[in-house]
Amino acid sequence: MLNTIIDVGGLKIGNAVDEKVKTGVTVIVPDSPAVCAVDVRGGGPGTRETESLQDGGLIEAVHAIVLSGGSVYGLAAADGVTAFLGAERIGYAPGPAPIPVSPIVPSAILFDNANGGDKNWGETPPFRALGIEAVKAAGGTPELGAAGAGYGATAGLYAGGLGSASETVGDITVGAIIAANPVGSPYMPGTKVFWAWPYERDGELGGQRPLADYKWGYPKDTKLAFLKTAGQSTVIGAVAVNAALSQKQLKRLAIMAQDGIAMAVRPAHTPLDGDTIFALSTGDKVCNGPVDLAELGAAAARCTARALSRGVYAASK
Repeated sequence: MLNTIIDVGGLKIGNAVDEKVKTGVTVIVPDSPAVCAVDVRGGGPGTRETESLQDGGLIEAVHAIVLSGGSVYGLAAADGVTAFLGAERIGYAPGPAPIPVSPIVPSAILFDNANGGDKNWGETPPFRALGIEAVKAAGGTPELGAAGAGYGATAGLYAGGLGSASETVGDITVGAIIAANPVGSPYMPGTKVFWAWPYERDGELGGQRPLADYKWGYPKDTKLAFLKTAGQSTVIGAVAVNAALSQKQLKRLAIMAQDGIAMAVRPAHTPLDGDTIFALSTGDKVCNGPVDLAELGAAAARCTARALSRGVYAASK
């Protein structure tokens, strides 16, 4: 086990960054079309093709998920991934060649356009090219911290980053990959202790613990001082499970996974965030009813909290 989302099996991760622009893209590529659902919870989301994943629609399976910096410009990363997959004949096939296939590539973006990078890209933002670079790079152990969609991210007043974590529930593996760019802080006020410290495994967050006499509270002179302006934040990511879940069950998994943001960041799900979590099924393990699904959802929330915090921790090292 590598303590990343690839422990779930059946998928690959690809990252690409532009150091000059201070941004990046992460692509999640399932080995075969994966049933997928999404939950959008923040007040300022930026997404593509999330409506196609709603209950009752034609589409249940996706060919890739794209997470990108760049705010609205970053949505073009999915164009690059779509073009690459289409050229490989990977996608929804409405008919035989030469009719083009239609890759289903939902995506979500975060705002990193005020991080000091060179955003003077004119009519050629880098995101389409970054999407192609990231999907071509899919495979191996994903780099964490200042990597992929987390490359230019911030978390409150701190560096954000790309994080991942996994957990087993019986014979089922749950994993998360998160690009952490929240408006809130991942640390307990006045400390470098993560809010998610109770869920830490094997020192993945540095092993910091609150003092026994710690009293929660924001200092009066810094109360919510880390809040940024509207549209300049967001936690985006995905959870995956190697159980054969329906789209309806995955929707519940995504909803519960969003709780992991609140476990790792204060405040969470604000009007200034655009929190979006995808949920993927990549295996055939059996989930026996709502009680088992509840256990998987709780694990997904813990993985989300750990992955978010791990991304921040890795970016700070």
